[in-house]
Amino acid sequence: MGCVHTVQFYENDSFLIKGLADYIGAALRAGDKGVVIATRRHLDELEEALKGRGLLDNAGAEANGRYIPLEVDHMLPLFMENGLPNEERFSNEIGDVIARAAFGHSGHVYIFGEMVAILCGLARCPLRSLGKHDAAIYVERYFNKLLQQHSFSLLCGYPLSAFPRQQDHAMFQEVCALHTAVLPAESYDIRAGVDTLQRTVADLQQQAFALAAEVHDRAQIEQALREVNFDRLTGLPNRSVFQSHLEMDIKRAHRSQLPLALLFIDLDHFKEINDTLGHQTGDLLLLQVGRRLASYVRETDTVARLGGDEFTITLSELQDVDSATHIAQKILDDLARPFHLGAEVAYISASIGITLYPQDAGNASELLRNADQAMYQSKDAGRNRFSYFTRSMQEVAQARMNLSNDLRRAIGGPQLQVYYQPIVDLATGRIGKAEALLRWRHPAQGLISPVEFIPIAEHNGLIVTIGDWVFHEALRQAGHWRALDADFTVSVNVSPAQFYRNNDEHYSEWLRHCKGGSPAVGLEITEGLLLASNAAVIQQLLAFQDAGIQLSLDDFGTGYSSLSYLRKFNLDFLKIDQSFVYNLEHDAANVALCEAIIVMAHKLGLKVIAEGIETWPQCELLSRAGCDYGQGFLFGPALPVEEFEALLKAPAGGKRLGWDAPPLAAPLRD
Repeated sequence: MGCVHTVQFYENDSFLIKGLADYIGAALRAGDKGVVIATRRHLDELEEALKGRGLLDNAGAEANGRYIPLEVDHMLPLFMENGLPNEERFSNEIGDVIARAAFGHSGHVYIFGEMVAILCGLARCPLRSLGKHDAAIYVERYFNKLLQQHSFSLLCGYPLSAFPRQQDHAMFQEVCALHTAVLPAESYDIRAGVDTLQRTVADLQQQAFALAAEVHDRAQIEQALREVNFDRLTGLPNRSVFQSHLEMDIKRAHRSQLPLALLFIDLDHFKEINDTLGHQTGDLLLLQVGRRLASYVRETDTVARLGGDEFTITLSELQDVDSATHIAQKILDDLARPFHLGAEVAYISASIGITLYPQDAGNASELLRNADQAMYQSKDAGRNRFSYFTRSMQEVAQARMNLSNDLRRAIGGPQLQVYYQPIVDLATGRIGKAEALLRWRHPAQGLISPVEFIPIAEHNGLIVTIGDWVFHEALRQAGHWRALDADFTVSVNVSPAQFYRNNDEHYSEWLRHCKGGSPAVGLEITEGLLLASNAAVIQQLLAFQDAGIQLSLDDFGTGYSSLSYLRKFNLDFLKIDQSFVYNLEHDAANVALCEAIIVMAHKLGLKVIAEGIETWPQCELLSRAGCDYGQGFLFGPALPVEEFEALLKAPAGGKRLGWDAPPLAAPLRD
């Protein structure tokens, strides 16, 4: 009799007991031995079946001792060690059973192993690190090695319920591969005629087709639900799912009396990634950010993408509120690591706002608002940090919103005015230029600093409308003043936000008004705009240059200055930031820096304007260094149109300009 290792699949226990009674019964009738390793319940049912066939006596024994029942719960501990199957112990224990069964026996030995007991019946001997399927695979391999040492036939039984999921199919195939024969479940009858078998196969094919169609339909439904509820790019829950989860988390937090933390995460300068590396690379970055964020939370928490570069994390039922701080810091540290985006490497940071339930708010919308405000506090504090929500933030946010609404109503009315600050030619003492500066005189709050309202205008998009109005006001006024000085020019500040908000229509109109001759209006831009500019911005700047509009680089030296950009854009003026001019007469290092900037600019064909000149010694030092123009309170503050025009018409120098020293009657340069 050859050694055979067969696997029998079954759908229910009744089929198992019947098939087992046939298998062991046939062995006993032939004078062979039958060894059964099964659960106590199945051994009892098998014993009753064999008694009914007259193969066992009333005590459940076979007359010649050829029936050997082994209870699996008693056998497993014999070959398990520290929660893992042990090959040596298995070989010794099961091999000993086989050897004793074969000793002095002329017939064959048939063994049945109920593998479901190994998969699901390990109450006395729990697995430590292996999964139940893996444990069964180990045992099957040990049996195959015993087949090489002893002569016996083995039938292993598996219920189909042991492989309930689609991902179990690979394990199912591996089980089949370990056996020399595979018997399908009871729906397939090997003794049936050809016609019956063909009908059975056709029936199975119909069931498989129907199941495949159902799976396809279900997959389409699930895909539709996923598109509605999950972000297509990152696979994270979207805003609607986040809102639903947050509300459920609030209810759980209320029942458990454990706090909930909401983290609002906004990437810093993400637009620069899109502008410099492209939107496809930006999408890849967002995907990787989502994966990193998801790695920090529990299954009960929610990571969602609200849109753009905004993410949220809900941390529910916190035992320790400080864990929100630890997670926020881990996120900042992790996002600071490089992102490998195909052939590119990107570095980013994030600003995080944190709010708590029920400490800060009692509902989802208020929590989200609070977290958003705390995030903006992190932005204002310098980015790459986290901030907890405080009540004062709500007050500040309310004030910002009120100011934003007031600013919207002020556009086109008398509240907004353009003031002009003189820019003096240091070689002649003549006012040759002016900078247009926006002023807002609020009816209730009085004069509001541009430092307060310009960021609000940039954030809500009003800067485009306001910037266009300032340009036309400056253009009209500069044209009037050209009657006094044919070369007089007014510089207008242009916010980077104006370039990023599709301001093409306004810019085209600017170019149309400036065609021909020497335009009376110039533009002041920042270093940040040059460094972060995309192709559209570059094209727009070049169009201004082609139209003869003079470009000044404002606040030079305070950002990430790049000489390559100075050459690339062929600018007209550099404006030395006032931080280098302040205390110039007492700081040799600043004198050296100003001299170096002036020399460099002249080598590149640019003229230099020094901002923030307040004293005569500062003016003298800059003039001797070769600085072309000066701007600051020494020459006059920003003035309304009428006062500036009076200053422009007055003789240059002296008290009219507010200087603390005699007028610059002659150049001070060596």
